[in-house]
Amino acid sequence: MKKDLQIDVHHITRVEGHGNIVIDMKQGVLQKAQLEIVEPPRYFEAMLKGRNFQEVAIITSRICGICSLGHQMTSLKATEAALGIEISEQTEVLRKILINGATCQSNSLHALFLATPDLLNVGSVFPLINTHKEVVLTALRLKRLANDIGDVISGRAIHPISCVPGGFTKLPTEKELTDLRKKLVEEGLPDVKFAIEVIASLADKIPDFTRETEYISVYSDKEYSFYDGDICSSDSGTTPVENYLEVTNEFVVPHSSSKHARFNRSSYFVGALARFNNSYKFLKPKAKAAAEKLGLSAPCFNPYMNTVAQMVEVTHCIEDSIELMDKLLSGGIKPEKVNNEITQYGRGIATTEVPRGILFHDYTYNRQGNIEAANCVIPTGQNLANIDDDMKKLVPEIIEESKEDITLKLEMLVRAYDPCISCSVHMLDVEFVF
Repeated sequence: MKKDLQIDVHHITRVEGHGNIVIDMKQGVLQKAQLEIVEPPRYFEAMLKGRNFQEVAIITSRICGICSLGHQMTSLKATEAALGIEISEQTEVLRKILINGATCQSNSLHALFLATPDLLNVGSVFPLINTHKEVVLTALRLKRLANDIGDVISGRAIHPISCVPGGFTKLPTEKELTDLRKKLVEEGLPDVKFAIEVIASLADKIPDFTRETEYISVYSDKEYSFYDGDICSSDSGTTPVENYLEVTNEFVVPHSSSKHARFNRSSYFVGALARFNNSYKFLKPKAKAAAEKLGLSAPCFNPYMNTVAQMVEVTHCIEDSIELMDKLLSGGIKPEKVNNEITQYGRGIATTEVPRGILFHDYTYNRQGNIEAANCVIPTGQNLANIDDDMKKLVPEIIEESKEDITLKLEMLVRAYDPCISCSVHMLDVEFVF
């Protein structure tokens, strides 16, 4: 039977603003399937104009409360590239540990607090407090452990204060690092192992949907990289970060106040699944074992499996942080001053991987050390076109299912991208018109 279907969802609440899901099918032909972003932009790039290089990372960390550290790391790297500021190996290692902690926090909360309720068919995490208490406690412990990393190394977990261009204003002590390492080994590894078992037990609840697309992430030939590397496309290989505009190709669409992006295809995917597909071989041993237990292999073309890839990354980040701490502790924490030596003025471009995908910051400084121009390309914006393309393929495939199942799968699809939705555990108000 040829169906007419109209879906109009108001609103999906995000950190950046609000979004609507709009589906329009007439006589079995899909006319429209899109995620509308309806909130006005916040103009962070405009706020940066005229700001001194010492202020920029503090401002940009406010772009997101979850990815504040990722924005700060990317901002610092862009400033240092523009001004020719060099950092020590010790500073780089500490920054990598910080990014690991931020990834653990965000990925575990999304998988266990925001996605797991979908798999258990409940509206939020609150019913799980009674039915799956240990899952909730595990998520909270992993979050607390990740916050501890931020507190010890960067001064606080959200909007860090000790990370500055050229280094750290305060370094962690060897005792603090030793205690943190002990927590990772004795608490972090057992908790993430339990979380993997929980997700594995619910694997049959993950929708069986595939759509091959382009996967873009940071890539290094030395490690599963979050902090530094080239831009990698699953379609066309690597390119230097300085070429990011040729990759992102941002464009405006009528249904979104956020720009969309495309490279070799009509859309591309960034985030945990993209990193997994492009860099699987560099995962730590326990992370590879977790992927196998979860039935995740590279390449994977099911966007719902992004949540699974996130938990694999939590395992990897804990393993990697332990190794990085061992490296620092073996040689001892070396006292060092922040390097404020500016050797040039001009443009600096940097990228890191934040939990939701590859992030770009691009600054141009004048000779007074103030920003003349800035551009930030965030992961959520890069994923929007891919979400639309997924919905266009998904809706016709599930049109014969019940209203409840269609609703749940649409919710799960959007949430699988972890697109900075502030209250994504709430049920969407979906109205079907036949």
